[in-house]
Amino acid sequence: MNETKKQQITEYRIREAAKNIKLLILDVDGVLTDGSIILDNEGNEFKAFHVRDGHGIKMLERAGVKVAIITGRHSKVVERRAHELGITEVYQRCNIKSVAYEHLIEKMGITDKEVAYIGDDIVDIPILKRVGLPIAVADATDETKAEAMIITKNYGGRGAVREICDLILKSKGKWEELIDV
Repeated sequence: MNETKKQQITEYRIREAAKNIKLLILDVDGVLTDGSIILDNEGNEFKAFHVRDGHGIKMLERAGVKVAIITGRHSKVVERRAHELGITEVYQRCNIKSVAYEHLIEKMGITDKEVAYIGDDIVDIPILKRVGLPIAVADATDETKAEAMIITKNYGGRGAVREICDLILKSKGKWEELIDV
């Protein structure tokens, strides 16, 4: 089979998987941010979020796709950004992310096949191995990329989340109605 045919089959499988997505789960550091953690002398933490990632999340929510966060760290900044974006399912201080994942899919009554997950590091691999649409950002670890169906073109905190939001919306046939608003 030639490379063009393989690429077409891969793209078809990705679109088919994306059609089934009811929940997008995001890691924070390295996915919603570039992974930088900035601390000042008073102990305040700063993170930078990409505005287009936020807009993509809002469009997904308008299209009926839920968004959740599972992260290993705890940060008030994450709580604030999640609140701004209307993300109510936020799991912080998750040393074993699969525990939060199990709770989340049970609570929502969905299957692994209906979940997309974006990660960047080895702590994300157990969930990536389970979900219907496993995604790694462009600057993820090699081990993480090896478990992904999609590797974004954009880096974490630099539009990678928006890239996936757009893909899901287009695959579900929701793109046109959202941009016509």
